[in-house]
Amino acid sequence: MNPTYKRWYDHDPLLLEVIELLRNYQTELRAQAEIFLKKIEEKVSKETIDKFYAMVKPVNANNRWYDKDPVISKTVEILRIVPPEAQKICAQNFIRTLKEMGIEYRSPNSSDNSDNVDSKS
Repeated sequence: MNPTYKRWYDHDPLLLEVIELLRNYQTELRAQAEIFLKKIEEKVSKETIDKFYAMVKPVNANNRWYDKDPVISKTVEILRIVPPEAQKICAQNFIRTLKEMGIEYRSPNSSDNSDNVDSKS
């Protein structure tokens, strides 16, 4: 029996992790999301990214948690189509950014199953 996935990112643990990082740390990761978008734009052009985003952006924006911030929204939509290698790099960069901010994060995909996020005091 095949599992039924409700969201487009539920099928891949790494992609699910990146989306959850963005959901839980939108403010902290916004600058890193901007860097991600710029790197993608360097590969395919800003115009291509904008055209893609215009096609996939829902008519009634703000229905989803990530639609409230255009940078986060664009990042999530681009993550949907980039290769898994790019998704992995993005996840690693987001985790590194959190650590640089003093937020310890351990991936649920790693062998360490302890708590994933600890804020340093």
